[in-house]
Amino acid sequence: MRIRPVDWLVTGVAVVATVVPVALTEPLAWWAVALVVLASAPVLWLRRWPVPVGALVGIAVSVLAILHLPPLVPAGPLVAVYEIAANGTRLVRLVSVAVTLVGTLTSLVLPGEHDTETYRYLAAAYVAAYALGTSTRARRAQAVVVEERARAAAAAERARIARELHDIVTHSVGMMIVQAEAGPLLVRAEPGRAEAVFDTIADTGRAAVVQLRQSVGALRSAGVADIPALVDGTGLVVDLACDGAPRPVPPEVDVTAYRVVQESLTNTVRHAGATAVRVRLGWTEHALDIDVIDNGRGPAGTRPGFGLIGMRERVTACGGTLATGPGPEGGFAVRASLPLGRP
Repeated sequence: MRIRPVDWLVTGVAVVATVVPVALTEPLAWWAVALVVLASAPVLWLRRWPVPVGALVGIAVSVLAILHLPPLVPAGPLVAVYEIAANGTRLVRLVSVAVTLVGTLTSLVLPGEHDTETYRYLAAAYVAAYALGTSTRARRAQAVVVEERARAAAAAERARIARELHDIVTHSVGMMIVQAEAGPLLVRAEPGRAEAVFDTIADTGRAAVVQLRQSVGALRSAGVADIPALVDGTGLVVDLACDGAPRPVPPEVDVTAYRVVQESLTNTVRHAGATAVRVRLGWTEHALDIDVIDNGRGPAGTRPGFGLIGMRERVTACGGTLATGPGPEGGFAVRASLPLGRP
């Protein structure tokens, strides 16, 4: 582990805080100088070896105290307590607290220290160092949580954009394919309708290009208000009904309602072989209910496609519910209920 500039700074402060007060008290023998250095300088390697370094500086300070040469501030042990509280495992922290308590009491009792102020001073200093380390660990854990949430939000946004792109491409291209296949059949028999079909293909393609360009930022603009225009471009006989009084909806519900209808119509055109579809928007006090029922072949197989899976994920993300299956009179039915919150 690389030694950082801040490690040198902390070590320098610890050495000065430990050595200078002791050196000014009385002349020191060489062994006393060695103990004072051992009580502070090793914190330079504290991040790499927190437990051995903490034990070393703690023992050195205790010996100095027993020899009646206690430092004014036990800087080395205080820094060690902070580091272990900030980065140590639960077991290491518990053992360190016990060892620090025993070592501190030993360094006070054996020299015959009876001043209660000294006990309170050291207790406050060690508690403060441990609390500061715990606070650092808590802030680091909170930062990790925030980062994880940011990653989850980014993943959700990527999934949302993927669903948007899927909805745009499958709906628009599906409409274009159906219209293109019908166009040649009408060229000779009904030229007027054929021209309208090709105009619809061009309009659908242009709209798809616009939506794709806006997929990252402005896709949310498609909402409940755009559903009438959506159903007009299907080429099917569509019965659009609205029950209840429309009211403002949350943005995520607005775009989800549009995508549910869009995906349902796309599936109807591409897979159901239907000629007509009924779309109902039911407004209640707390929900928007959506029914899309066609007169086609009905469910094919038991495994849903990506479109239905994406639709269900989108509805669930809004807090709503989705049900799919056979219609009441055959065909295929999609029923969604989206919460609107308080009116």
